[in-house]
Amino acid sequence: MDGSRPDPIAPEERLAQAVHRAEPLSKEGLLERAFTFLFGGLVYPQIWEDPEVDIAALALGPGKRIVAIASGGCNLMTYLTADPEAIEAVDLNPNHVALVRLKIAAARHLPTHAAFFRMFGLGAHPENPAAYRLRLRDHLDPETRAYWDGRDGLLRRRIDLFRRGLYREGLLGRFIATGHQLARVFGVRLADFTETPDAAAQKALFDEKLAPLFDSRLIRRLTAMKASLFGLGIPPAQYESLANAGGGDMARVLKDRLERLACGWPMAENYFAWQAFARGYAPGDGGPLPLYLQRRHWEAVRARAERISIANVSMTEKLAADPEGRHDGYLLLDAQDWMTDAQLNDLWRQITRTAAPGARVVFRTADEPSLLPGRLDDAILSRWRYDAEASARFTAADRSAIYGGVHLYHFEG
Repeated sequence: MDGSRPDPIAPEERLAQAVHRAEPLSKEGLLERAFTFLFGGLVYPQIWEDPEVDIAALALGPGKRIVAIASGGCNLMTYLTADPEAIEAVDLNPNHVALVRLKIAAARHLPTHAAFFRMFGLGAHPENPAAYRLRLRDHLDPETRAYWDGRDGLLRRRIDLFRRGLYREGLLGRFIATGHQLARVFGVRLADFTETPDAAAQKALFDEKLAPLFDSRLIRRLTAMKASLFGLGIPPAQYESLANAGGGDMARVLKDRLERLACGWPMAENYFAWQAFARGYAPGDGGPLPLYLQRRHWEAVRARAERISIANVSMTEKLAADPEGRHDGYLLLDAQDWMTDAQLNDLWRQITRTAAPGARVVFRTADEPSLLPGRLDDAILSRWRYDAEASARFTAADRSAIYGGVHLYHFEG
């Protein structure tokens, strides 16, 4: 590809290209199309990758230009604390794009950290819709303004999401709610984890209350169905990758990952665990929070928010329109788990073409090993060096705990 801008593609077609592999009327094809239908709405009110790991892995700092998949945008906003020159984001989901643009406007135009925290820290406050109308609405582009002024499938005003509770909605929020309801069927109250004094108490509670559930017939049957993980944003192809980490036993994989989330860090240090077990952040702004929500970073985030741009395109589309040598870093989240070999090679051709000297790529995989060897053209892969030691270190440090591997590659020209 030569860097020329591709023809416009409809959002639903981009998602279909990313997910659909099987014939439409096959069992797998029907699952893929059910997933893309669900993925057409808001999926991630909070991103589920640790952005502090990304900052360290990319050696992110002043002067750096990075390109990233946005998801819920917590990552992009947190990267601002490292003072990069530019963050160019993409996402296939237009709902995520609208959420990120609202976050950028809120950081720039809400008058105080308290107002910003009410909207994105609490995520639920009666003053939030009025703050949108008075402070933010007129600073949004027409498309984003129309989105937040509009209504969802239940005819509720979308901006009222911030009155009802941002982190209790979206596909992920509803998945977590279902997990709480299912736990109660077994007599388990997941919020008890937020009341434990230390990691040892968390481990004891997990072993007593949660670990036995994964041996139950109901849980094993549910987790054996690919559709059971759609709420985590996991399409059928990625389900296979995740199951591989447990030799095909999905219940075992989920038990291991949940144990790491529940016990790997004290609750006072892991806001991902708070989201899973409390369905929101710790009360007040003194608990564990993403860096962009912490009061000490408010002025920096506010001053730098305009450095973020976002478009509703795929990463490959975006890079195909960029000049050579533009980017110092690439954040791919877990998107490659969805890709065919052809899609993977198309993406990395563009990454390699647009990479500046010394550029880094960071991505996650559901399974433990990097998926590039044996799938990526050797002529491309040979230009990149895999940092196995650092990848293992960053995998261990990622507090979201859902992924088998965090992988770091260095561009060697």
